[in-house]
Amino acid sequence: MSDLNVLLVNADAREDRTVTAGTKAWELFTDTPDVIAARVGGSLRDLAYELHDGDEVEAVAIDSPDGHDILRHSTAHVMAQAVQDLFPDARLGIGPPIENGFYYDFDVETPFVPEDLEKIEIRMRKIIKENQRFSRRAVSDEDARVELAEEPYKLELIGLKGSAADAAEGAGAEVGAGELTIYDNLDRKGEIAWKDLCRGPHLPTTKRIPAFKLMRSAAAYWRGDEKNKQLQRIYGTAWESKEALDEHLHRIEEAERRDHRKLGRELDLFSFPDEIGSGMAVFHPKGGVIKREMEDYVRRRHIEEGFQYVGTPHISKEGLFHLSGHLPYYADGMFPPMEMEGANYYLKAMNCPMHNLIFRSRGRSYRELPLRLFEFGSVYRFEKSGVVHGLTRVRGMTQDDSHSYVTPEQAPGEIKHLLDFVLSLLKDFGLDDFYLELSTRDDSKPDKFVGSDEEWAVATQVLADVATESGLELVPDPGGAAYYGPKISVQTRDAIGRTWQMSTIQYDFNQPKGFDLQYQAADGTRQQPVMIHSAKFGSIERFMGVLTEHYAGAFPPWLAPIQVEAIPIADRHDDYLTDIASRMRAQGIRVEVDYSDDRMQKKIRNAQLQKVPFMVIAGDNDVEAGAVSFRYRDGRQDNGVPIDEAIARVAEAVASRVQV
Repeated sequence: MSDLNVLLVNADAREDRTVTAGTKAWELFTDTPDVIAARVGGSLRDLAYELHDGDEVEAVAIDSPDGHDILRHSTAHVMAQAVQDLFPDARLGIGPPIENGFYYDFDVETPFVPEDLEKIEIRMRKIIKENQRFSRRAVSDEDARVELAEEPYKLELIGLKGSAADAAEGAGAEVGAGELTIYDNLDRKGEIAWKDLCRGPHLPTTKRIPAFKLMRSAAAYWRGDEKNKQLQRIYGTAWESKEALDEHLHRIEEAERRDHRKLGRELDLFSFPDEIGSGMAVFHPKGGVIKREMEDYVRRRHIEEGFQYVGTPHISKEGLFHLSGHLPYYADGMFPPMEMEGANYYLKAMNCPMHNLIFRSRGRSYRELPLRLFEFGSVYRFEKSGVVHGLTRVRGMTQDDSHSYVTPEQAPGEIKHLLDFVLSLLKDFGLDDFYLELSTRDDSKPDKFVGSDEEWAVATQVLADVATESGLELVPDPGGAAYYGPKISVQTRDAIGRTWQMSTIQYDFNQPKGFDLQYQAADGTRQQPVMIHSAKFGSIERFMGVLTEHYAGAFPPWLAPIQVEAIPIADRHDDYLTDIASRMRAQGIRVEVDYSDDRMQKKIRNAQLQKVPFMVIAGDNDVEAGAVSFRYRDGRQDNGVPIDEAIARVAEAVASRVQV
């Protein structure tokens, strides 16, 4: 047999290997049991892949991002096999890996119930114990149709766009043009126990699935189209070890405890009345306090950073959004137009077109640049009902929206200025773990973007340079740019490690051109400015939702709706604490006195449930000494604290924005 030369690639080195013809990828990794697939020439392959001369081969570990996808997609296949074993009439949809898990869609007569999921898990464990082997084979479209004649949804996928390569979902492998593959699950005798249309790759065997759990079932339209039949989707998760699974389940429990929708009800912060409509939040008095503090903070900061406050209407004639380019590029994200006096009006989904009109309202000189405009702009976006989620995905929102008009030479400095502004704001709100994402255009879809190659190259490079100079981790996001220009997004990790997209900074060379914005340069010529979009919170609603979950509702004192709860031990102590509360209010401290008939311990418990940062408690001894018992949210308590000192403690905590 002839020898083959392959290159083994890893993070630290590149090693030439000589192997015999017919060698499989797994033979390169016999000493590394955590390897479950290989990347060959940039494409993911099963370990059963037969090597070719000149192949560059890289190990894929089970705990890597690609390894997680392969593990989860393989587990989805095992789940689908178990479902059809238990429910033979179930027809298969698709079963891809998703973030932290997987799902599979089924057409069944009766929706799944929790007891069904328990039975499916038991059957899956049996399949895993059987150590079935995943085996890939290429088939023609015609043969696939014969083999899968009883799977109508798979038949539809085979014919999708006339391309077999579009027919099978997988963990990310590239397949040859027009190649269609089926994966067989082979039992110990080598007989087919189950099969599915799939491009793979997969684990070598089912026994390589270390830990999994089925999470829930839900209805889902076939291929996400509400015009299609509603199927039943089972969600699950799979991890490289039982410990990793347990950690994930703990994170889920913690996320449920922190769910801002639940906390919003319990803390009386906000609600979403059906009478108003989906995705429309109403802030209650306590939530209004947080919202006002956020607005006061960011308004002051914008003014300090050189911005001028402006205001614009909620609706506009249709022509404005054609001028800005949002129609037709963003039409699907806007509410339908309203006809009035022979013209169509739209609820605005963005503020930038109106800010452009302010810039254009009179002649501008280079001496005015950078010209920075800012407003709390209420915008409305027609999010599909399936993605609306509490405050973090709404249809009506308020943005702390700003636009900087600069010369091209000023653009890098302005972007750095904005990025520094954003990062300092996030830190003030207790978010200090973040990285940057650079969203660029998708060159394969030129109809989705406007502007020349040169304009995009310049704008992208400016953003990339500033992001790199910041020293923060920079992650590429190909194809994620807005139609009018690239952007930097600040991705923030919360207290339990989840990532949220927060602030954005976008470089726009399109709208100044569309609005014919000009300024007079130093040499007297008319020049076009660059427009930099920036939203520091993103939206007040989303930011509040993230903060609520980050702090689990226990806001730092400066944001807490009630900063101090005054608790009299008996009715005769009411007047004493009422006077102290008045002194606190005179210093801007938000304080309430609990005049209820509840016993003291119940009053303390109620304040703890409302996550009030501080309590001041007074009884006979405190009144006599001119003091209070000062209690913290975590249960610590100092007795006999003089009134002035108690007030100073609260005032200092509020001013410093620290968490207690």
